[in-house]
Amino acid sequence: MNSLSTQERTFHGINQVHQDLFSDKNAPLEASAVCKKPVYVDFSGGALSSDAGLLLLKEVDDRIGLTKAAAAVLSDSRDSRYTLHSTRELLRQCVYQIAAGYEDGNDSNALRFEPIIKMAAGRLPLSGAPLASQPTISRFLNRPSRAQLYRMATCIAEQFIASYDEDPALIVLDFDDTDSQTYGRQQLTLFNAYYNGYCYMPLHVYEGISGKLITTILKPTVMKGPAVVSVLRRIVKRLRREWPRTLIVYRGDSQFAKPEVMDFMESESNCMHVSGLTANEVLKRLAAPVIEETERRYEQGDGSKVERFHSLRYRAGSWSRFRRVIVKVDVGPQGTNVRYVVTDMEKASARSLYQKIYCNRARAENFIKDHKLYLHSDRASCHRFEANQFRLFLHSLAYILFDTLRREVLRGTEWSASTIETLRLKLIKVGARVRELKTKIKIELPTACPLEGTIRRSFLLLAQLRPG
Repeated sequence: MNSLSTQERTFHGINQVHQDLFSDKNAPLEASAVCKKPVYVDFSGGALSSDAGLLLLKEVDDRIGLTKAAAAVLSDSRDSRYTLHSTRELLRQCVYQIAAGYEDGNDSNALRFEPIIKMAAGRLPLSGAPLASQPTISRFLNRPSRAQLYRMATCIAEQFIASYDEDPALIVLDFDDTDSQTYGRQQLTLFNAYYNGYCYMPLHVYEGISGKLITTILKPTVMKGPAVVSVLRRIVKRLRREWPRTLIVYRGDSQFAKPEVMDFMESESNCMHVSGLTANEVLKRLAAPVIEETERRYEQGDGSKVERFHSLRYRAGSWSRFRRVIVKVDVGPQGTNVRYVVTDMEKASARSLYQKIYCNRARAENFIKDHKLYLHSDRASCHRFEANQFRLFLHSLAYILFDTLRREVLRGTEWSASTIETLRLKLIKVGARVRELKTKIKIELPTACPLEGTIRRSFLLLAQLRPG
């Protein structure tokens, strides 16, 4: 018989330990000795928090009024005589729990007495009443109507506009969607063959240069042209009312190269569009000469990749007119790769338009990664479709707070381009002792805090922005 590995010998028989040992909360906890001194572990530390950095997000929130504005659009029909948690407190509790990495409503039960989250929600850390439990949070998530959700979408868009001190010269509207897997019986969830499972396909719209969020819309499947135009028209109309001279560019991959969208953008003043385009036989035939020439240059060269850009006129059967199509061809050791982009930008060179304008669309995928992967916005755990849309908005509010912290407060530091996950690990997950005194509240951070300089700088900066 083969001998057990070291790990197998170490943990051999662990499952045989009597279950009562784990159910005894008074059982002593002992770790390995250090310098021959025994180490004991207990939970008698008192009012401690592992999320002290949430106070930075709260300061940002107080400056821009995000959760205050979002809560104002949610009506409350509850009997005030039996109400323990205001709409604003519930909204803040959800948003700050998401920011701290607790995206599940079930986490609320364990976090009701968490002192920093209580402060973020607007309650005193120790003497204040506990936060809402999971059943209350669940009822809150299922409360908003479609009209209220529309007003919240408007609130998020207004926050985007308010983030500019002056009229921007250029706004890039990056449209993209992603999958949000569902595993229960959520309303309107559909099977998607590409993802081989049931899911939603939420639409994300960001400003492509800054990464600022404009809106997130939950939807059952990929949007058709008229639906995309419906969203785009509302955005352009609102932006144009605020910024009449700003150039607005619509950008998306081939999925968003809708003829209705191109017609709409071309009909609007000072608006342009650029989108990927799916190859077809007609495009391949029109691009054949430049493809053949690029392949010939590669064969005659030294084996280095050869790249060519070409502009041609093309009209699909569903298009209202001929449009400019950029053909990008590169030939290398791995073969020939051809990409197509359709646009109404006539003056930009083919190379510049593809490399400097269209390819920057990939930044939107990083924005979605922050939103979906690091803030877990694909957690569509509710049954009602409207509740899952509300959950998506709550994650969007958390994204805006992080993005504002990163872009404004941390500007000029090494953290200004960090992912939300990095910001959470470095700035939010900071241990602290919370002391509530008679005349003040004291948050005692670790003496050996590695980011003391950054945290100190951030609080000093936010204090200067605090109204007098």
